[in-house]
Amino acid sequence: MTLLILVGGLFLAYVNGANDNFKGVATLFGSGTANYKRALYWATVTTFLGSLAALFLSQGLVAAFSGKGLVPNSVTEMPSFLLAVGIGTAFTVLLATLTGFPISTTHSLVGGLLGAGLASGQPIHFQKLFTAYFLPLFFSPLVSVALTLLVYPSFKKLKEFCGVNGETCFCVGGKEEVVEITPSGAGVLKSTGLTLTVDQISICQTKYMGTIIGVNAHTVLDQLHYCTAGAVSFARGLNDTPKIAALLLAANFMGVQNGIVWISVAIALGGILSARKVAKTMSQRITSMNHGQGFTANLISALLVILASNFSLPVSTTHVTCGSLFGVGLVNGKANWGMIKNILISWILTLPVAALVSALIFIFIK
Repeated sequence: MTLLILVGGLFLAYVNGANDNFKGVATLFGSGTANYKRALYWATVTTFLGSLAALFLSQGLVAAFSGKGLVPNSVTEMPSFLLAVGIGTAFTVLLATLTGFPISTTHSLVGGLLGAGLASGQPIHFQKLFTAYFLPLFFSPLVSVALTLLVYPSFKKLKEFCGVNGETCFCVGGKEEVVEITPSGAGVLKSTGLTLTVDQISICQTKYMGTIIGVNAHTVLDQLHYCTAGAVSFARGLNDTPKIAALLLAANFMGVQNGIVWISVAIALGGILSARKVAKTMSQRITSMNHGQGFTANLISALLVILASNFSLPVSTTHVTCGSLFGVGLVNGKANWGMIKNILISWILTLPVAALVSALIFIFIK
């Protein structure tokens, strides 16, 4: 049973990486600041560093997601409970990953804890469930949307104050010649002119003209964009790794340090090998964005997730980053409301699906 818990925990970490790793760099890819591979590698490195930082900074989350305080300690120490939570959560995240929907591993874990706890027949502390889990998960995306709507116009005014203007480049080709063939077979030139073609957004995109402290404004923005994307990924690794490691630690299979290292490696592999579907949803299907809007969304996400990790609040990086992208869509008027509706539905279904699967697995094992 202990071995199964280890396998279940590592598989959960793998699908977490597949569903979550690209979320911090989605705006890099979506705005054309980086291609898919470069964004993915940056996400992998910074997430792994955040996971290792959890060795020192996120002990509170390890305790929070062991289930203690939500269900009796006698239940959290049962191998069948830990295995049911791990498999139920992993199944839910895997299903969302295969369909390309960004969901919350945190939300899935809460559902797994709740479902397996109810199936055990022991009392659930619903007040703790509401105050310690539901409130942070519910309000974090709303705060993220609100801050994006507030901060982006301020950044836009600051850009104008610094004399930085947006300029869109077009792809202009060579001369176009139209030749008419006469009945005798001779060619007669009818017209000539320049061609104007539309290329990919990474080629024909807005460039920021001007300087900031003597440095090209567009270069400064791109470097800051990379920094905020790395900060979001770092914060995600810091916030998510101890939650998953809590399952391994509760089984007394290994110590805190070994558990977090194993989980960190599995998360990195999941992101490298299986992140593409969710990456496309986050980067291209919620809203289109320019460099400045992507930078703003990442800055808000990084600040919120790092702040939550500092106070051991189990917020969802998914909810925060998606909330920022929803805010960008509202700011630029290019939100894909059909996709946003589907994402919100997937969020609503996450907890009950994880709870149901975990409960069934617990009953089966028992």
